[in-house]
Amino acid sequence: MEKHYLFQSKRLGFRNWRVADIPQLHQINTSPKVMEFFPGLATLEQTEELIQRMQKMLDEKGHCYFAVDELESGNLIGFIGLGEALFESAFTPCTDIGWRLSERYWGSGYATEGAQRCLVYAFDVLGLKSIKAIAPAINTKSIQVMEKIGMHHVLNFKHPKLLNEPRLVDCVCYEITSNTISQHLLSQP
Repeated sequence: MEKHYLFQSKRLGFRNWRVADIPQLHQINTSPKVMEFFPGLATLEQTEELIQRMQKMLDEKGHCYFAVDELESGNLIGFIGLGEALFESAFTPCTDIGWRLSERYWGSGYATEGAQRCLVYAFDVLGLKSIKAIAPAINTKSIQVMEKIGMHHVLNFKHPKLLNEPRLVDCVCYEITSNTISQHLLSQP
């Protein structure tokens, strides 16, 4: 099946989700390492619902947590993209950036590369002015990606959906704006 990419980075293709992606995403969503900073592993039904929500969001908003393929192999490696944070807090509702990759592809710089490309799409194509990123404070690997792509710490907060998860409730919010991304990209080697 030929894959239609909405956009690409050097090594990654970003596309809409297909029903055929369910088994691969479900495998990612049931990895204890991948889901370490979530309350639990996702069920097959939750994975199917996530894909349906992303398809609908892409139709309505022009963005979602995109299905991401490694261009060289054509393999689905997970998702990177833009979602919506709608829980109650000082900074919501907002557009957020997020990623979830198969552990097989960790350490290759894909999260950073893909997130940078999604920011360019968000600001240059969608015309968004601000993107946030949210993670439990103990998720240092995601926080490192946020910092690598030029995001800045805005605040610490208790996530209202994680109040019963003492290990995860303390979260951070990072932000990048359309004004600061160009300065960040210009400072890159």
